[in-house]
Amino acid sequence: MSDRWDREQVLGLAPDAPSAKAAGGVAKPGKWAATGCDGEAVWGECQGSGKSAYRTCADLTEPAFRCSCPSRKFPCKHALGLLLLWADGTVDTGPRPGWAAEWIEERRERADKAARRKAVPAAKTKDPKTVERRERRVDDGLAELDQWLRDQVAHGLAQAEKASYRLWDDAARRLVDAQAGSLAGQVRGLAAIPRQPGWPDRLLEEYALLRLLVRAYGRRDELPEGLRDTVRSRVGFTVPQEEVLAAGERVRDRWWVTGSRDTAQDLLTTRRVWLLGRRTRRPALVLSFAAPGTSLDASLIVGTEIDAELAYYPGSPPLRALVAERHGAVAQGRPEGTSVQGFLDEHAAAVARDPWLDRWPATLENVRLARAAGGGLAVVDGAGGALPLRLGDPWRLLALSGGGPVTIAGEWSPRGLRPLAAWHDDEGSVVL
Repeated sequence: MSDRWDREQVLGLAPDAPSAKAAGGVAKPGKWAATGCDGEAVWGECQGSGKSAYRTCADLTEPAFRCSCPSRKFPCKHALGLLLLWADGTVDTGPRPGWAAEWIEERRERADKAARRKAVPAAKTKDPKTVERRERRVDDGLAELDQWLRDQVAHGLAQAEKASYRLWDDAARRLVDAQAGSLAGQVRGLAAIPRQPGWPDRLLEEYALLRLLVRAYGRRDELPEGLRDTVRSRVGFTVPQEEVLAAGERVRDRWWVTGSRDTAQDLLTTRRVWLLGRRTRRPALVLSFAAPGTSLDASLIVGTEIDAELAYYPGSPPLRALVAERHGAVAQGRPEGTSVQGFLDEHAAAVARDPWLDRWPATLENVRLARAAGGGLAVVDGAGGALPLRLGDPWRLLALSGGGPVTIAGEWSPRGLRPLAAWHDDEGSVVL
């Protein structure tokens, strides 16, 4: 039997706050019958509003969920409620019923077929004329962006304060037409900067980084391979998953799942999940995307540890990865962090290899919460190193720490550290 998760880890799977709240209402032993679990799954039947009970099962190795209820949320309140009962230790071990065993077996068969397809990916040959045509369009689009950036600086940044969003939207739209989608998103995001304190310095910095990227792309043939891959990715050239799985760098380790964050832009929701290798100490970023009406990948749970082989996308430094193969069941796992200075050294090395790096994972050990010089909160380690926190609601983190040392994992950006999860020796963990 793998280690049972705690309630925070289960509720971290909820697709939204109402689902997490509703799960508490069904997480009552009296509502369930024929419950059971083994080393890979937990199952049960929950009495619903109709005559028939809802059959619910969770595959703990992914995790994955199945429920016969009509809910379109994933996982539904029944799956969450069942996992809460399992986390509380009120679900006993036992043999799988036929319907649960059949679903688990079908999942294993599909996974095996998918693994075989990944092992021998279909050869895809890109039309040289199509590749050349796109390269030419991107070249023209970046040349136009370069002139636009110079014009913004030459005319003075003061105009940006009074400008409408259209100033940046028009520039971004031209980049979309030039098939430089990633750059278009970066330019569109500049519109929010003049509404923030200290915006002139920040806007000028972003313009400079964009100009650096344009110049780097123009000299891409002179760059080291990893940096060239990073530049192409930040412009908008993607690498197919099949190619990453076939030729990407493979690293097997026991990976701590240290944090997860969902962001929405237009009609697409993106989930960023951060992993940290126990042996290699390498970070990894696993991305998943969901359009309206579809669900995000919920197989990586913050506060757990997986034995897996990752395939890294090319880049400098390699960061984004795919989970290529899993080994064994999911277990609980508290990550081992570093000091503030140790993290700053790691971040500096990463920025030296990728000057456009806008976020980097941080896992800090034995840090305490303190008031920052300009207000707000900061984390401070035993050596006096400190980092400011970006945290809208600090009370859960304050309640967990109680003034004592904690391990904090989060995303670092030039504006501070956004905590995503924390662990305390006596009080357990919290997903923020």
